[in-house]
Amino acid sequence: MDLFEHLNPSQRKAVEHVEGPLLILAGAGSGKTRVITCRIAYLIRHVGVDPQSILALTFTNKAAGEMKERVKALLGSLGDKVWISTFHSACVRILRREIDKLGYSRDFAIYDADDQLSLIKECLVQLDLNAELYPAASIAEKIRSFKNQGRDPSSLPEEVLLFSLDGKAVQVYALLQKKLKANNALDFDDLLLLTLRLFEGCPEVLARYQERFRYLLVDEYQDTNPTQYRLLKLLTQTRQNLCVVGDDDQSIYKWRGADIRNILDFERDFPAARVIKLEENYRSTQTILEAAGAVVAVNRERKGKQLWTRRGPGSKVTYFQAADELEEAEYVCRTIAQLLAQGGYSGQEIAVLYRTNAQSRSIEEALQKARIPYRVVGGLRFYDRKEIKDVLAYLRVAINPCDFLSLKRILSVPPRGLGKAALDRITQQAQASTGGWPELFQELLEGEGLPGAMRERLRAFRQLLEELVRSAQSLSASRAIEETIRATGYDRYLAKEGGPEGESRRQNVQELVTAARQFELEAPEGLLKDFLDGAALASSEDVKDDPTGRVNLMTLHSSKGLEFRVVFIGGMENQLFPHARSMESPPLLEEERRLCYVGMTRAKELLFLTNAAKRRLYGTEMYNPPSLFLKSIPDHYLQRIDGLTAQRPALAGPTPSRPDLPANSGAKAFCRGTRVHHPKWGTGVVVEVEGEGSSLKVTVAFQQGEKKKLAAKFAPLRLI
Repeated sequence: MDLFEHLNPSQRKAVEHVEGPLLILAGAGSGKTRVITCRIAYLIRHVGVDPQSILALTFTNKAAGEMKERVKALLGSLGDKVWISTFHSACVRILRREIDKLGYSRDFAIYDADDQLSLIKECLVQLDLNAELYPAASIAEKIRSFKNQGRDPSSLPEEVLLFSLDGKAVQVYALLQKKLKANNALDFDDLLLLTLRLFEGCPEVLARYQERFRYLLVDEYQDTNPTQYRLLKLLTQTRQNLCVVGDDDQSIYKWRGADIRNILDFERDFPAARVIKLEENYRSTQTILEAAGAVVAVNRERKGKQLWTRRGPGSKVTYFQAADELEEAEYVCRTIAQLLAQGGYSGQEIAVLYRTNAQSRSIEEALQKARIPYRVVGGLRFYDRKEIKDVLAYLRVAINPCDFLSLKRILSVPPRGLGKAALDRITQQAQASTGGWPELFQELLEGEGLPGAMRERLRAFRQLLEELVRSAQSLSASRAIEETIRATGYDRYLAKEGGPEGESRRQNVQELVTAARQFELEAPEGLLKDFLDGAALASSEDVKDDPTGRVNLMTLHSSKGLEFRVVFIGGMENQLFPHARSMESPPLLEEERRLCYVGMTRAKELLFLTNAAKRRLYGTEMYNPPSLFLKSIPDHYLQRIDGLTAQRPALAGPTPSRPDLPANSGAKAFCRGTRVHHPKWGTGVVVEVEGEGSSLKVTVAFQQGEKKKLAAKFAPLRLI
């Protein structure tokens, strides 16, 4: 197979670059996956690089899987020797071999976000912190931010205010890490952080992996956080054979820790770097590219690209302004129905995108009324379902005897006659125990004060766990799961539940067995612990293809990496998109522009932008002006449809607008001590007021401990 047959000149240059750092600026739809896979094949077939010395990293299992398939198609069995995985999966493989050097056992458990939240709630109780003042979810978000920055509790500045949310988060963070280590467990962000600590603290380990991985390739580099950046710098500091592929215009995950400076400053960090731009687009029409490019071109913090395509100009971008969110939904639904009726489009080729999940309600109701099948992408993950987590908890306890969080979950599922007093005693004893659950039950059974019946139930439970340990050690993943379901009586427990919900849960448990069998086909040498790792690392962003013809509904963030023949973007209004919290922050506003660019460039043929003059959302009525992003799009790219007069005569007339605040009325409404509510940040108190009329600004201290300075004219504040 000729590697260069389907490459354009820029792509070929990127493939043939061998030594030294390389930044591939890949515009939306420019064929970056083809470049990465062809580059791997070129290094192996034409340069003679050992495939085991290549490490290719990306962010989702779906992207990694696609990359593996393409490399194998180019190289055959040689492709299996290349390390191609997500950052987190690569770190798990390294830690399974090396984590004992950090004081953990190699059979560590991987806790998901719910598990971590449970531990954080325990920490709040132990530290006697008010859960209303310091919500566990807010603390978790702060801790995640610390870890993404590569910061341990001890490295955080002492000047953090003791009574602020940050200060309390540091206290919880320190206790959380102790609890995680006691459970021989890592949360999702620890996988990266502890790999970084391993490399920084064990030079001989770092040297071994530097020697192993001589060529690194990173996809979606604009999404890397500081911890990932430091890992890459360490691994490439001897040879600097680092090839990164990304698009600064698609950096939309600052809220998740991504740092756009990583890609913007690549040439500063690697002075010998070569930069190659991929600007030919294979997805969208020229009109869509020009319109999207006009939105993002306003940003100052960007490299700059000029996308073009051979596909021709195509249709204009349709802009529809509705009277309210109901009319907006009706228009979207009616247009979809027309496209489907024409026979040229199917539901899975159409996507409706929105800034916040709350916007989907009116769209869903309209689609239901029209009996148009749809799916909401980004719902509850399979591995997050209660019945799946229950079964996996048994397996985790069988593999990791120190996983007391999982032990706590299964003590009474299914119910086994252990009352609250017994459960509390087991939990307290577990916190004081220095061993795993075998030692814990030995202490309990040999101790005083346990009633005879309770002692027998505990002894039976211990015997059950010992049986599961034997199954985990001797059986395949699928057989071990089947044995766990049988031995624990979990199947009978679900059967008693009855009804459609109970039947659905039973089907999900059987699907877990199917998933394990599929894992065994793909990895014949894989062990049960490898299957559990895969379950823990399964990403909610791995959007699966849907062949059933349903229309796709999803947030703009969820749409990244996808493409559709037809795309609708709803809620193109200031305060909604761009989001209210970005209106006062230039960096956040630039990220909102990038998000708009991402959404627009998902469209291959038809793009619709819609908004509403009045919108009921979060329990209030909002009168927001059209999104400022619309002003960036030149008129000759737009076909305007005014729903206010053309679609519903009963609503014809001037567009309703948010009443202007007369001079000083805001000052009367907003004064120090006024309690207000914001749909994003919750309840707060006004602590400062400045200006008047349309220039009135208020500073609000919210319950989470954050202060925000807001323009009263735009901020969706409700007086309490």
